[in-house]
Amino acid sequence: QVQLMESGGGSVQIGGSLRLSCAAFGSISSIINMDWHRQAPGKQREPVASTSLLGSVNYADSVMGRFTATRTRSGNAMYLQMNNLKPEDTAVYYCNVRDQGGYEYWGPGTQVTVSS
Repeated sequence: QVQLMESGGGSVQIGGSLRLSCAAFGSISSIINMDWHRQAPGKQREPVASTSLLGSVNYADSVMGRFTATRTRSGNAMYLQMNNLKPEDTAVYYCNVRDQGGYEYWGPGTQVTVSS
């Protein structure tokens, strides 16, 4: 079992920055992938960034060049640095991990609001 908790969300103006954190607890040694997802009002949840155990990161086209995802090798934390934020980045951001057994875990989410 893995428990996740996101933090760092808030309200920011267009062009501003935020840094999200995700803390993982429990059986973190079994974690393989650590990902960020987001869900905007009235839309489906979508992947934002996916980090592998080897350190590679894949980004959604919409955030490429603006967001940077990092993680600890131990799997106990993950971060999302978000720069040049746009109104379309407004969403609830979720931390998601997958372990060696193929199980997925989700955090409760943290709200990010970008406005003029």
